[in-house]
Amino acid sequence: MPRPRKRLAGVSEQDKKGPAGKRTKTKNASEASAKVENSSPQRTSALKKCGKNLSSYWLMKSEPESRLEKGVDVKFSIEDLKAEPKQTACWDGVRNYQARNFLRAMKLEEEAFFYHSNCKEPGIAGVVKIVKEAYPDHTQFEKSSPYYDPSSKKDNPKWSMVDVQFVRMMKRFLPLAELKTYHQAHKATGGPLKNMALFTLQRLSVQPLTQEEFDFILSLEERDPS
Repeated sequence: MPRPRKRLAGVSEQDKKGPAGKRTKTKNASEASAKVENSSPQRTSALKKCGKNLSSYWLMKSEPESRLEKGVDVKFSIEDLKAEPKQTACWDGVRNYQARNFLRAMKLEEEAFFYHSNCKEPGIAGVVKIVKEAYPDHTQFEKSSPYYDPSSKKDNPKWSMVDVQFVRMMKRFLPLAELKTYHQAHKATGGPLKNMALFTLQRLSVQPLTQEEFDFILSLEERDPS
C-alpha cells in the first residue's frame, strides 16, 4: 500500500493563482482506513453527471510542483504516484463538497485522468484507476495537516478519499491550452468537449467525464499537438 504524501490541487490552471481545494501528501493509505455556486447551462449540464447517470470516468487534479501549505509540501505528481509501493496512494485533502461527492460516487476499477494542476504547464499526464472506494480522509482529524478540519467528527466525518493506482502515462502530455482549443471549437460545433467540466466547473479538483469526453481525449494522444 502507498506511503503517500499526496496532494491534490483544488484549483484549475485557469485560476492557478487562487486557493487550492486540495490534495496533499499524507500517510500510508493502508494506515488510514462548496458546492458550485453559480448556475449556467454549461454548469447544469456538467452537474447532471453527478446524478444517477454519472459516468464511470473522472479527472483528478494534483500539484506536481513543490508548494508549502502550513509548512507541509503538498507536491504530488504522477511520477510520485509511480514511485509509491504498488504504485498506489490515497487521494486525500479534498475540501470542497461537490468534489467530495464525486469521490464518494467513484466505483472500483473506474478510470481517471491524472491532471497536473497549478504549475507551469498544466494538463493531463496519465491514467489512474480507483482501487478503493470512498472512506474517511484521515487528514481532517490531524492537527498538523494543512487539511485539518476541527468541525469534522470521527463519528460523522465530513471528508472522504479514495485510493488510486497508476495505470499508465499518456503517450504524450496533453496541455490545458490544447484541451481549451478543442473545448472552444466544440462549443460552436457540438463536439465532445463542449461541456467538459474542466472548463465549466473549473475550480473543482475532482471532476466527472462522460465516456465521449474520455474517449476523445484518449484519441488526442495519437494526434500531433494542435
